[in-house]
Amino acid sequence: MKFSLPKPLRLALTLAAVALLIYVRAQITREMDVANSNFSFFWLAGRMVLDGQNPYDETQYLAGHDVNGMDWRPNNIFPYPLPLALLCVPLGLFSMRVAYVLWQIVTLLCVALIVCLLLNRWREESQRGLFLPLFFFLLVFSPTYLTTHAGTIGILPALFIVAAIFLLDKKQNFWAGFLLALTLLKPPQGATILALVGVWFLARRNWKALGGIAAGGLALLVVGWAQDPRWVQKFLGAGAAVMDRTEGVHSNVWAFAYLACGGASPCWKIVGAALSLILLGAAAWLLWKNQAQWSDWQAFNLIIPIAFLSAVYLWMYDQLPYIIPLTWIVATLTQKRRSVLPAFIFLIALDALAIVSIAQLALTRNDMWSLSATLLTLFGLWLATRAKEKPAIDKAPAPA
Repeated sequence: MKFSLPKPLRLALTLAAVALLIYVRAQITREMDVANSNFSFFWLAGRMVLDGQNPYDETQYLAGHDVNGMDWRPNNIFPYPLPLALLCVPLGLFSMRVAYVLWQIVTLLCVALIVCLLLNRWREESQRGLFLPLFFFLLVFSPTYLTTHAGTIGILPALFIVAAIFLLDKKQNFWAGFLLALTLLKPPQGATILALVGVWFLARRNWKALGGIAAGGLALLVVGWAQDPRWVQKFLGAGAAVMDRTEGVHSNVWAFAYLACGGASPCWKIVGAALSLILLGAAAWLLWKNQAQWSDWQAFNLIIPIAFLSAVYLWMYDQLPYIIPLTWIVATLTQKRRSVLPAFIFLIALDALAIVSIAQLALTRNDMWSLSATLLTLFGLWLATRAKEKPAIDKAPAPA
């Protein structure tokens, strides 16, 4: 006789386990110097908007560093698109330390929510039962670990993409496109994502979704112009300064081109652009070829890692949307092989490489080891797609 806990009790135990895991993760950063972390930039931008100031005003922005004890000041203005400052306003309502802890909790809750929603797209209980172990492994996954540690916004693109997938299922194509346009709040990431998404929507003749992308991009421009008419020029200048001081350290084709050319320009820029276009072109061809066979989720499984690999500038924590294809890989392997073992082996390998990547970044300030997450994700997609479904084992009938 198979024993099963009542559903309310299972739900309560699951929520308690998630809360415990989040609490343990938060304890790791108790001694974090929040004022000199990436999080402080988002907090300061939100606080400045609340105070009626402009995060793109150099004098006001640097004065905010002085007032709040922020000694690390690599940027003269807020180094992200100005409309993002409005989304940071809730952070500015709290002290920096409290806001940092709350943002950690919110980020991890969003990771749990994304995994739960995606797994519930499967009807089988075996997939839904993967929630807790998958969430546990994702806590160690380098983008999740670094996002919560540094307090960055990597969860936002993941939320936009997951929401878009569900909206596309409900034929709310315009609003799906609108949300996808918001990935441009991290422009290097959003640009390559939208390039491939545009191909996918063109292949499917989804004109409403394309219109939503255009409307979303226009909305970002208008909101930014309302805050500062010169925000685009200022952002491009700040972005160029950031990329100039971090060339050759990211896990994308541009960085490898930089090393191959010994940092010589225009060699590395030409090679990087060529490699990026080749990757985007190959992915576009696969999307177009499989337009009838793939779901929107499967399309994004390919778009997310290829967009990262071909982007001109992204860090390890920007790989957080990988939780979307990783959830599909784990669930699909479990379904096809009728066992959690292949999925768990995959997750163990993923976390082992994640630990090495984090260690290398901490020791050398070089992010190239996070290429392993991209390559393993692409390998997992190939493996899960090609794996043959194992036939069910029929039980012998009981003797009369």
